[in-house]
Amino acid sequence: MLRSLILPAMALGLLFTSCVNFEKKGGDTTGSADSTGMAQFADDEKFKDAHESPAELKFEGKGEMIQFPTPDGQQGSAYALMPAGETKDYLLVIHEWWGLNDHIKAEAERLFDGLDNVAVLALDMYDGKSTSNPDEAGKLMQSVKEERARAIIQGALNKAGKDARIATIGWCFGGGWSLNSSIMAGEQGVACVMYYGMPVKTAKELAPLKAPILGIFAKQDGWITPEVAQEFENLAKASGKSIGIEMFDANHAFANPSNPNFNSEAAQQANQDALAFLKEKL
Repeated sequence: MLRSLILPAMALGLLFTSCVNFEKKGGDTTGSADSTGMAQFADDEKFKDAHESPAELKFEGKGEMIQFPTPDGQQGSAYALMPAGETKDYLLVIHEWWGLNDHIKAEAERLFDGLDNVAVLALDMYDGKSTSNPDEAGKLMQSVKEERARAIIQGALNKAGKDARIATIGWCFGGGWSLNSSIMAGEQGVACVMYYGMPVKTAKELAPLKAPILGIFAKQDGWITPEVAQEFENLAKASGKSIGIEMFDANHAFANPSNPNFNSEAAQQANQDALAFLKEKL
């Protein structure tokens, strides 16, 4: 009788152990996919079609590529533009799904020229990779790991220093990471501009954010829809955050620096508003 009870108990114990191990493997977020949610659209042909391949650009910038240590023991890199004098004001620029290309570097310079005594770091979230091919861009975006992306951002924050005032800006993939960068900056955050990036969904995720947000969205966006933008605005306000939402009658990616048509009326207005917002906060 005792033996008949012991064997089922042992079997149950083995089953429990295997279930626990399975849950640990499934719940392990180390090296997990980018939690901003943009990677889910990478295989969507309509999403690819919404991003025109970058036009050829002959760019000779005045900035330089720099490297900085990241908390995961690696090196991060950025296209850096530094003012002549000392500054505590930094703007982190985060690229769209193509990577840190010349269009993003040129946009970083436009922002640098439009701001007063602000250091600009255009972060390389793809660790040296970029493309003009939509299929490759999708693969690069899908390959981004949460842990590595946060390490790059934290490395840039460390580079700026604990006394720095941090603003962030980004488009699409970079829009979501602009928000996350400002969340990571915490008390140092002074401004966040996100162009149609996927926002966070919970008050807990948003809680550390101190920077006011300017969210720029598109009425015809089939992915980061007006409903997504409205839900985020509601969440931010309910969480006591400062947020302004601008909704343009345009498609997704309408203001991407690499978009050949990014000089449209809507893009120009959005960019003017974003620069004015940054000037006010920095």
